[in-house]
Amino acid sequence: MTKPYKSFQVVQRVKWMFMSLTLIVLCFPPQDARAGQAPVNLRSASSFAVLAGTAITSTSGGTINGDIGVSPGAAFDPGIPAVVVNGTVHLADPTAALAQTDLTTAYNDAAGRTTDVIVLSDQQLGSKTKAPGLYKADWLQITGGNLTLDAGGDPNAVWIFQMATTLDVGNGYGVILAGGAQASKVFWQVGSSATLGTTSRLKGNILALTAISIKTGATLDGRALARNAAVTLDANTLTLPPPDQGRIFKDQPWRLLLMNRVK
Repeated sequence: MTKPYKSFQVVQRVKWMFMSLTLIVLCFPPQDARAGQAPVNLRSASSFAVLAGTAITSTSGGTINGDIGVSPGAAFDPGIPAVVVNGTVHLADPTAALAQTDLTTAYNDAAGRTTDVIVLSDQQLGSKTKAPGLYKADWLQITGGNLTLDAGGDPNAVWIFQMATTLDVGNGYGVILAGGAQASKVFWQVGSSATLGTTSRLKGNILALTAISIKTGATLDGRALARNAAVTLDANTLTLPPPDQGRIFKDQPWRLLLMNRVK
């Protein structure tokens, strides 16, 4: 009688586990079911710290940690002293051309998103804190204070800022990442041109239709990607963010349940 009873116990325990699993999954859906915006896929453009349509011009010094490229143009003026490029220089070659094609696809993706969009009536982002999401405005500026992007502990947090025209970052101001926010998951879709003021500090990927101007001493943790015109630099530090590891799934209660083995 002992073996049948033990078998009955095992069967009952397995049935209980599956019933509990079903209830917990219903009450606690997987993380991606509640996810916000997906990151913009840059494809081959992701290896470029700077990409321009006509020219890359540096006035003096600075460091670029990542590849740089120009297409369909081919002009690169490294300045005096020359900017240090810790990467590969692609001038009007197939790699730069493909990166521009992929940039166009990424730009159109970022510009075309509408799900859960938050329309900003106040274009001033200085001294504000923004949760992850899709934001839309005619233009945006960060002046009078820093912009804080707070992920709230979510490793999958994504910000996409859509601008019909310009992005301006004031002298000495910039972006602060908080709560586990990652520069690789911040996207600035700029309908015309972006300007980063002297000693400003921006985080994220600039996808500009026209030009990008980065003034003296400004830093960018991310990418300066201009589709149709030039990227101008002056003693700046530009650094590619760490590679995006894709969506990170957090442990759910049902995982703990499955770890409870039947004895």
